[in-house]
Amino acid sequence: MKKYIIFIFLIFSIMASANVRMPLLFSDGMVLQRNKEIPVWGFADANEKVEVHFNKQIKTIQADKNGKWMIKLSAEKAGGPFELIITGKNKIIIKDVLVGEVWICSGQSNMEFQVFKTKNSEKEIADSNYPMIRHFGVAQDLSGLPKEDLKAGKWQVSNKENVGNFTAVGYYFAKKLYAELKIPIGIINTSWGGTNVETWTSREAFEKSNDFKAMIADVPQVNIDAVFEVYKKSVLDNIKKVQGFDVTMENENQFAAFSFNDKNWPEIKVPSLWENQQIGNIDGVVWMRKTITLTAEQAKSEAVLHLAKVDDEDITYVNGVEVGTNKSWEALRVYKIPAGTLKEGKNVISVRIADYSGGGGIYGDPADLKIQFKDNNIPLEGLWKFNVVQVKIAVSPNSYPSLLYNAMVNPLVPYAIEGVLWYQGEANVWRAKQYKKAFPLMITDWRTKWKQGNFPFYFVQLSTFNEFNGNSKVGSRWAELREAQTETLKLPNTGMAVTTDIGNAKDIHPTNKQDVGLRLAAIALNNVYNKKQVYSGPTYKSQEIKGNQIILTFNNIGSGLSTSDNSLNIKGFEIAGADKVFHSAKAIIKDNKIIVSSDEVKNPVAVHYGWADDDTEINLFNKEKFPASPFRTDNWEMITANETYKVSK
Repeated sequence: MKKYIIFIFLIFSIMASANVRMPLLFSDGMVLQRNKEIPVWGFADANEKVEVHFNKQIKTIQADKNGKWMIKLSAEKAGGPFELIITGKNKIIIKDVLVGEVWICSGQSNMEFQVFKTKNSEKEIADSNYPMIRHFGVAQDLSGLPKEDLKAGKWQVSNKENVGNFTAVGYYFAKKLYAELKIPIGIINTSWGGTNVETWTSREAFEKSNDFKAMIADVPQVNIDAVFEVYKKSVLDNIKKVQGFDVTMENENQFAAFSFNDKNWPEIKVPSLWENQQIGNIDGVVWMRKTITLTAEQAKSEAVLHLAKVDDEDITYVNGVEVGTNKSWEALRVYKIPAGTLKEGKNVISVRIADYSGGGGIYGDPADLKIQFKDNNIPLEGLWKFNVVQVKIAVSPNSYPSLLYNAMVNPLVPYAIEGVLWYQGEANVWRAKQYKKAFPLMITDWRTKWKQGNFPFYFVQLSTFNEFNGNSKVGSRWAELREAQTETLKLPNTGMAVTTDIGNAKDIHPTNKQDVGLRLAAIALNNVYNKKQVYSGPTYKSQEIKGNQIILTFNNIGSGLSTSDNSLNIKGFEIAGADKVFHSAKAIIKDNKIIVSSDEVKNPVAVHYGWADDDTEINLFNKEKFPASPFRTDNWEMITANETYKVSK
């Protein structure tokens, strides 16, 4: 009996080892790139002979000693469907294979954003029966080392059943390309919300970069389980160092009480997310306490506690009495304080905050942080005591560099593609200046890995979003990130879709993804597919100072400068003298130039346009209705100048 079992085991072992296996990307419904060599690769036994049939091509290869093999099919014209047949000791038949245009779509949540969430989604889904458009969704995964294959993923045909979960930007881009070219379009969606550019860049790129090689030297080159242990220790050690004691929930039931002594707790600035302060990038549970002093009259008055916003969930107490709770991270907290709760003299506000992802803490407008009495307010802005009692320890894509490159990009290399669409940057606004180095590094890295030349790389400039109330007076991280994106156009064969007019200052995920896709498609149609058209809005070229005026010239003016509402009032321009203080400016169009001036600036030296987190009102366009990119004409130091990417040790 034992011999029989061993024999069966050996048979299965031989069968398992003998099977030729293909990466998930090579599967039914796939789209191959036309007019280029087509790499086809897979896995087999060591030294096994593999034969590949496609259309009229037959090519053979011998697997190497590790069982890896790759052949390159000759370029094919658009068409199909075909079968791709791979034969070793077994045979794989991949069906319904098309040849056309293949674009990778990558980035963070605005690229991940699905069709069903976009404006007019019901109408869009109803009109989605395009069997020549195919979407491959890469399953989200991370790895400390480069992976050979994806965790999961499959090709899907565009139809009413499938399209709702496609990347919206990628789909609307593909739909426009198909309308113009009438050939198959494949989009490969590899995206993950909230991720920074560093996680999408390979380790080798950092090692070869003078700007990042010191950083990457400190990053362990191990599997994700080992990375997790290193990360867990670094997070807990950092919190203990910050607050002076261990992370524990042991005495948590005492923290709401008026009588609890919090003298040993450290302090943090409120309102502000704790990611931006000494607590750092953690998810978990944090208690925050604020002690205030009231007069006898205030203690007897009706009062309302305004706690601004809390990310994500709060339970709030005043002198040990629960006054309110809310689970919506975007909602203003307004809690009525029950009569008899307040006391003359010392009073304590205690807030238990649970943060599940992204930012954490009490944040928002300082004006929304107060105790409101009938005739006066007590502001609560300033230092609050805090105690981190629980940390949700998980390696996130942003825990270390290269985690998403390893798991979600490396397995795609060297699949033949036409180009890449990219929508990311929101997670890098704190390090906007360094993005001028990090983003071009990633683009160059991908081009190096693919070995398909300087393929088109088109990206979306950040839309408006009023995250920090940033502007020319206090500085704007979002404006600085947009500038970094604009400067990335210095790389060859890049293009940028400006979206200043289709954002939402209160929503980081604007729902108009149709126009984003169309603007990216306009770049591709002009640059790649020889369908010549205006595809960009005005971009700043130069300035000339004449007396109290600055005259600005632009590239990409199309058939002329204009405004979105055809008014003479151009909004969003500011002007400054040598004191670097910007004032709202009058701006007029003359001979396709902009003349900027202000009565408050007699000797101007610099201009800003759209220099704010929320640049909704700016309205400079060309007559083809493409918006001008925000810009500045000075080179003064910005607020992200000294912010650099750091890895927890």
